[in-house]
Amino acid sequence: QVQLVESGGGLVQAGGSVRVSCAASGRTFSSTSMGWFRQAPGREREFVAAISWSGRSTNYADSVKGRFTISRDNAKNTMYLQMNSLKPEDTAVYYCAARETLNFYSGYYFPASYGYWGQGTQVTVSS
Repeated sequence: QVQLVESGGGLVQAGGSVRVSCAASGRTFSSTSMGWFRQAPGREREFVAAISWSGRSTNYADSVKGRFTISRDNAKNTMYLQMNSLKPEDTAVYYCAARETLNFYSGYYFPASYGYWGQGTQVTVSS
């Protein structure tokens, strides 16, 4: 079992920045591939970014590429999402997720690929 807890969301103005964190506990954190997803009201949960267990491989949704950066610190069992140049359309609940996989590139963008989820943290971007 892996337990995930997000933190760091809040209200930010358009063009601003915020960093959200995901603290993991339970099974060995460094053996898991992880990702960030978001869900806005009335919309399906969508992929934002993913990172391999080593941190050397990452992928991003086109809508956030160049603005968001995913990273992880396995010594601290924590994953981060640095969000810059925020837009009102980035407003959503942001969820971190984890999965145990030998193939990072297989299904990283698909919510059903992840077996562990946090409770989510709200990020609201005002215009």
